[in-house]
Amino acid sequence: MGQRNNYIFQSGRIFFVIIVLTFCLIQLLFSQEAVRNVYSVPSNFCISPMELKLYKMINDYRKRYDLAPVPLSRSLCFVASSHVKDLYFNHPDDQSCNFHSWSDKGPWKPFCYPRDETKKNSVWDKPKEFTSYKGKGYEIVYWENNLVIIDSVITFWKSVDYFKGFLMNTGKWEGKSWNAIGIGIYENYACAWFGELADQDGPPAVCGTGIETEVKIVDIRKADSITRKTQSDKPERIEGLNGKVYVIVKSQVPLTEARLLLKGIKAKGFQDARIILFGNKLRISVFESYSKSEAEKKLYEVRKVYKDAWMLKN
Repeated sequence: MGQRNNYIFQSGRIFFVIIVLTFCLIQLLFSQEAVRNVYSVPSNFCISPMELKLYKMINDYRKRYDLAPVPLSRSLCFVASSHVKDLYFNHPDDQSCNFHSWSDKGPWKPFCYPRDETKKNSVWDKPKEFTSYKGKGYEIVYWENNLVIIDSVITFWKSVDYFKGFLMNTGKWEGKSWNAIGIGIYENYACAWFGELADQDGPPAVCGTGIETEVKIVDIRKADSITRKTQSDKPERIEGLNGKVYVIVKSQVPLTEARLLLKGIKAKGFQDARIILFGNKLRISVFESYSKSEAEKKLYEVRKVYKDAWMLKN
């Protein structure tokens, strides 16, 4: 009788363990599905015309040396876009951490490069961490004090052997074959991610550039999506200042680029920003007034964001 009771007890215990393991497995599966849903590239993700232009400039440069074009990757573009926003909003590049670092403010593991780099823990695994891309991705970054001008980006990358190696598959990258590339530009940061594996998700969509296009601005610190509507970006010709003073943050840029820059400037809170044409030169003004003292006060505030801001006056 005792043996029978012991058998029943052991059977019940085994059954209980099986139930617990099954429950844990179900929880794990649901957890993985949740992670997959959180980390997938948003269905409405797109790249800007400026990012597309930089991508084409890279391939044009490769073509001059009979190198095959690198296919644009939706996944790597999303990684690149996420990283430039993280760099801009959260500045993980602090002290011993360089531009390849990531903050703890997004759906990824924080990473201080090169301090955290080990054989089992690589910053180049970031694409696998929050997209469907299965391979490693390798990044080059560009930064300047002002809003990025893509001609400066490609010129700089071509002039430095380390960056040129990525573009041309030379040096450390000789013999490698890039089958995917992602481009990200935000404010004064730009980056490109290169991968050897092709992206099964294909290329990303390109965002519209119409005057009334809705622009989605993602603030990673708050993980909120804010939708703003751009106002008319048609330049206004200023024939004479007539005593008016303008606070200028950008000068002598092509109209297409000025329109893209204008969106970023408005996103930073300068809702009165507009493009003006004065003396056959395009400029972006964020403030205008007939009062010089009022403009000087505004200039002081603007220079906290745009260090090279200046006043256009008679």
